[in-house]
Amino acid sequence: MEIKKTAENLLLPVLEGLGLAWWLKVITRSPSCVYYFGPFMTAKQVELYQAGYLEDLEQEQAQIESVAIEQCQPKFLTSCEDGLEWCDV
Repeated sequence: MEIKKTAENLLLPVLEGLGLAWWLKVITRSPSCVYYFGPFMTAKQVELYQAGYLEDLEQEQAQIESVAIEQCQPKFLTSCEDGLEWCDV
């Protein structure tokens, strides 16, 4: 198991740099934001953690509009209409 974790730790930055890592993209109406959670090695890993991220947003009373699993390289982890919550990846 330790070898697998080490391999993931080495490979994930490579995948992320190439735009091949997997991310959970959540769009909310209130507040009007786009959130990216990740990076992950596989879409299956995103599915395993998705419920926790959605629960956290719901506890913050965000109104979730859409959820997607994407293989991408987001420029920001969070972007909101008011521009106050921009975070570089």
